[in-house]
Amino acid sequence: MPAANINDALKNHLLAALPADEFTRIKSKFEPIFFKLGDVLYESGDRMDYAYFPTTAIISMLYVMENGATAEIGVVGNDGLIGNALFMGGETTTSRAISQSAGDAFRMKAKDVKDEFKLGGMFQKMLLRFTQALLTQISQTAVCNRLHPVEQQLCRWLLLSHDRLNSNDLVMTHDLISNMLGVRREGVTLAAQKLAKRKLIKNVRGTISIVDRQGLEEAVCECYAVVNIEYNRLLGRGMSRTFG
Repeated sequence: MPAANINDALKNHLLAALPADEFTRIKSKFEPIFFKLGDVLYESGDRMDYAYFPTTAIISMLYVMENGATAEIGVVGNDGLIGNALFMGGETTTSRAISQSAGDAFRMKAKDVKDEFKLGGMFQKMLLRFTQALLTQISQTAVCNRLHPVEQQLCRWLLLSHDRLNSNDLVMTHDLISNMLGVRREGVTLAAQKLAKRKLIKNVRGTISIVDRQGLEEAVCECYAVVNIEYNRLLGRGMSRTFG
């Protein structure tokens, strides 16, 4: 386990929103953890022993079909947590959680999460509000994947990821993106080439760099704005670097 200052947990926006006395009470229950790219936090059906509060890591929630095909249903970074089922009445989930971008997080034991949630206060309030925002992201992702072309899906995915990074560079292959979006690799490659031709991104093997953030926001479908507005309404801040 890496050495970390417990106050680094405040890089997570949910934890940063807690009153000082509430954070002081619960901070001893947090444990730092580092995720490498591709690390699996849990598989579908696994009993959840922890909730995770990312600070620099980005975690993708994937639905896995019987034939092994996958599609991303949601993405979580420093905006929230992974492990909502723990305080929503369940111990397991139907999705896989995997590190989409390497980085740090803090984890909290399942029992501690449930005990603190039962106390009410801002901790409970922020977890419930984030869950509502995440449900909006999940439902909008389903609509986007059904109705919009791959190029706009890729724009949405890049913007959601960029919102949760302190860098313009996303270390991600086209194969991994195709698994996230649930589309063929060739479709991702063609879409990325179109965005690169418009000078919105720079596409180097294994890394996609955001060159024109505003251009991506102009190119993306309405799904991105819907999610961002709901985050702003529920959590008091938009995730976008230019919206809100």
